[in-house]
Amino acid sequence: MSHDFETPRERLILPFLSGFYAHFAQPVGWLAFRIVFGVWLTIEGWHKIQAPMNMAGFVESIGFSPGWFFSPLLAVVNFAGGLLILFGFLTRPAALANAVMLLVTYWFHAAHPYGAAFLTQAGIDYLNANPDLVTPAGQRYLLADGGAAFLAGPTGVQLKAEFASLFSTAAVALIAAFGGGRYSVDRRMKKEF
Repeated sequence: MSHDFETPRERLILPFLSGFYAHFAQPVGWLAFRIVFGVWLTIEGWHKIQAPMNMAGFVESIGFSPGWFFSPLLAVVNFAGGLLILFGFLTRPAALANAVMLLVTYWFHAAHPYGAAFLTQAGIDYLNANPDLVTPAGQRYLLADGGAAFLAGPTGVQLKAEFASLFSTAAVALIAAFGGGRYSVDRRMKKEF
């Protein structure tokens, strides 16, 4: 971690904690942060790496052509990049590539919001015919307006998708900025990015 985040001992209310912060809390906290996002990216990339061409039509539809190139690239960035971040090897370039990919994800969610209704009329009819699939509270929430309230507002799916993408982008960008940290393969090498 950068010296910018070190608090001088004399500034601490409890100065005896300076060693704990510097030698345990910060490096172990950073390791945990890096592991969480590395595992998450690897899991997200697993289905993409198993079928690397599945996203070809989608990536072309949002302007990334040719799909035969960008779909496998997305799979590799997600899966292999997640593993690299997890182990802290080539951490900065892997995290930077994932930050760019996640920024595109954020742009997609912001520029292509969900439709006005979560459920089609066929979906509403199906849930009405099978009330045991949804709790009574869920039925009131989803069926009254086709799920529009489920999508919109401060607790809606649309805003959650945007925040999740933005949060993930920021987290991986931080990893790109700070690198693997004390407990990483990068730190064991003579040079790192």
